[in-house]
Amino acid sequence: MAAIRFNNVVKRYGHGKHALQVIHGVNADISDGEFIVIVGPSGCGKSTLLRMVAGLEEITGGEICIGPRVVNQLEPAERDIAMVFQNYALYPHMSVFDNMAYGLKIAKVPKDEIRTRVDKAAKILELGHLLERKPRQLSGGQRQRVAMGRAIVRQPQVFLFDEPLSNLDAKLRAQTRIEIQKLHRELGITSLFVTHDQVEAMTLAQRMIVMNAGHMEQFGTPEEVYNRPATTFVASFIGSPPMNLLKHAPGAREGRILGVRPEHLDVGNDGWELAVDTVELLGAERLVHCRLGDETVIIRTHEDAGSPAVGSTIRAKPREDRQHWFDAATGHRID
Repeated sequence: MAAIRFNNVVKRYGHGKHALQVIHGVNADISDGEFIVIVGPSGCGKSTLLRMVAGLEEITGGEICIGPRVVNQLEPAERDIAMVFQNYALYPHMSVFDNMAYGLKIAKVPKDEIRTRVDKAAKILELGHLLERKPRQLSGGQRQRVAMGRAIVRQPQVFLFDEPLSNLDAKLRAQTRIEIQKLHRELGITSLFVTHDQVEAMTLAQRMIVMNAGHMEQFGTPEEVYNRPATTFVASFIGSPPMNLLKHAPGAREGRILGVRPEHLDVGNDGWELAVDTVELLGAERLVHCRLGDETVIIRTHEDAGSPAVGSTIRAKPREDRQHWFDAATGHRID
């Protein structure tokens, strides 16, 4: 196991004035054994950052350290990492056992050691009864567990996950998230997990890196990122539904944006006067979509609060201790 350090990491494609910079000076210190999620929308640079750690992308500037070593010039095989991809990339003609053991056989690990490692990984991932099956006989979730098992048997210093759950349906994603959490608790190996899904990020991360257009917008625990977003981008990306960001709300100052989470608006007899556009029923919760002038406001309520009629007018008040202020020009948080 090893710590990871990003020291002003830059990635550019091309040279000179026509160069395209896609990673802009990322700095982060990741502790030995941490589970870090790198999250952001498509094209934000999260997979590029992961691939630079893996050695699959050249580092244009700065340093990446795994443990005490600067790995900029090391080949992927020399970095002591194991990677789990979005597609399972299993050998269809091989059994589950042989798929998991293949890398060890190539590395000329003794047969007894291979059997021990594969059996241990299979037990952790509940694959013991499937070791003789071929990939075509497995479900999508089972195939992804085989891919994770293939990484586990390597006994690397670092696990790298590149959107490994995106090919699974919603139920399997939820199940596999739980399995990954259990896996990390048992093995304690430093892990970087890339996803565009902020729910995955919030549920898996010990700390998370939020990326936007190649910039690291915020690095912190899920609680810190959710409760104290550093920018309007983070506020709008993390949270479902996202934070309400209002330029013209009552009480908002010129040049500032007021942010309020949907669950921190209380419906009552005073506060803002809002016109109800739509109401979404989500089991025990409702999302009430309203208009405040030309801006949209979403309120999260519980089922026992009742459901306002579409077209009606309601009043809601933001909680004093749950208001966030941002600079309208820069998008940065104002404390």
